[in-house]
Amino acid sequence: MSRLIFEHQTTMKTITYCLMHFIVAITVAYLLSGNWAIALSIGIIEPLVQTFCYNFHERSWTKASNSYQQRYIGIMPTKARGAS
Repeated sequence: MSRLIFEHQTTMKTITYCLMHFIVAITVAYLLSGNWAIALSIGIIEPLVQTFCYNFHERSWTKASNSYQQRYIGIMPTKARGAS
């Protein structure tokens, strides 16, 4: 159950990050170009790529952290906690 909640949190965090990134990227692109077509093109493509990469980064970070904790500190990995 805790694994499902964690994965849901990661997904929600990724979605909200994506929305925030769209707003920032479109705004910055418009301020630099003064053109809405260019701003929307940059502002849509770049955050999609960044969000995709962020999701994998977040999952890799969690796996590395769990591995480190298990190997050097002796703490059970996040996904193993609460499992009977």
